[in-house]
This record gives sequence, C-alpha cells and structure tokens, in this order.
Amino acid sequence: MSRLRALGPELAAFAGVGLCAYAADLGLFVWLRGPAGFDPLTAKALSFVAGCSVAYAGNALGTYRGAAPQVTRLRQYGVFFAVNVVGALVQLLCLAVSHYGFGLTSARADTVSGAGVGMALATVLRFWGTRTLVFRASTIRTSPVETADKGRLGSWTG
Repeated sequence: MSRLRALGPELAAFAGVGLCAYAADLGLFVWLRGPAGFDPLTAKALSFVAGCSVAYAGNALGTYRGAAPQVTRLRQYGVFFAVNVVGALVQLLCLAVSHYGFGLTSARADTVSGAGVGMALATVLRFWGTRTLVFRASTIRTSPVETADKGRLGSWTG
C-alpha cells in the first residue's frame, strides 16, 4: 500500500500532463477538421502527433524531470511515441472487439468501448511504458524518507 501511495504524486502529474495533451489533440483536430478543411484521417494523424509532443514535453520537463536521460532526447521521444501508438492501438482494439466482435454497434457502445474502456486500458499501458521504457523508473528521484528507508532496511523491502 505504501508503494501505491508513493506513486500518487507521479500519477497525478502524469494525469495532468495527459489532460493537457488530450486538450491539444482535441483542439487541433477540431480546428483541422473545421476551418482548416483537412480530411478526418490527416487531421487525426496531425493532432495525434501534436498531442504526443505535448505529452512528451510535459512528462520530460515536469513529471520525470529528475530522471536522467538514458539515451538521446530524440530516441527517448521515439520510444515515447511508440508507447503512445501502442496505446492508440489498444483503444482501437477495444472498439473493434465491441463493435464487430460483440455486435454492440450503437454510438453509446462505441463511446464506452473506445473512449471509456479503451482509454482506461491505454492509459495504464502508457503510464507503465512511459515510466518503464521511456524515463526508466529506477532513475526517478525519490523522496529523502524513501531513500533513507531503503538504505536502512535493505533491498529486500521494495
């Protein structure tokens, strides 16, 4: 339980960055589809890249600012982008299974499966991937109390 509690600030920061990235993605998509006149797939592709860029910047400069880059920032962004693409595929898979596999074809069912269940699963995957593959959890700055406890109690405690 204390380990989960220790993740609280990280989860909150990750969620805040995610909300900003979602707002950038949605806002740009709406503008590209409307006044800019782009087709839906091009608009979504461009807004997805913009949302990923906002999320990377927010996590690199905010949530995980204490994590020393293990690779170049460009490679780190590439891994981050790949994690987000996999998250998007999870959302699409949830929508496809619900719509085509289970025959739940209403707009509400599509919203629940894609934007509800799919988004929840994708967010868990993105958090794990961002923390584990992109910013390496072992390099994240810990609180002085947590560091002191590990030193005093030994490595078998956590």
